[in-house]
Amino acid sequence: MSRPAPHDLLWLADARRALRGVALPDWISLATLDTTPVVVRRDARRTDAIAIGLRGRSREERFGAWVSLADVARVVTPADIATSRAWQRPELAALAAIRTLDAVADALDARTIRWGVGGSAGFTLASGIHVLHAQSDLDLLVYAEQSLPQADADLLASLQDAGPARIDIQIDTPQGGFSFLEWRRTGGKVLMKTAHGPRMCADPWQAVT
Repeated sequence: MSRPAPHDLLWLADARRALRGVALPDWISLATLDTTPVVVRRDARRTDAIAIGLRGRSREERFGAWVSLADVARVVTPADIATSRAWQRPELAALAAIRTLDAVADALDARTIRWGVGGSAGFTLASGIHVLHAQSDLDLLVYAEQSLPQADADLLASLQDAGPARIDIQIDTPQGGFSFLEWRRTGGKVLMKTAHGPRMCADPWQAVT
């Protein structure tokens, strides 16, 4: 198994073993974690383990930990979710985030943009555990190893108002991730989320120091 990337969802083979010795908050159930995915975080402080984030029922319930690659039983990437069209299910059709996702998917594919579904929508679609609600945003990831072609950037801008839900687009580069809206607004200068913490940079495709 290759090393998972930020935003990938992981299922642990044995949560109790994987998190042995970790002082977990009361809202985390190890029994539940055997069937509930965790998300990969950006954090380069360790090379021998994978940084993960655990989520509870509220935004305040977030916890960071580390697991070994050997403890990972399954990986689903945001791009896997996009490819699977997992949102095309009747029980999800009324949700604004899902309707928005359905409205933008074909246009993204037509431009051969590599993209994925993250956030609450990605978690719901990958796990079957419904954490979406009527006001949920749609989190999209666009993978771009090089600067976005103008046509791609124009398409992403046009899709911002494509559906009833707010779309939060994050551009994922080899250097880290940044907000598409911020990049468009500033003309290039962005706050980059990197494995070493947030960094301001003038060009998000150049090495961040």
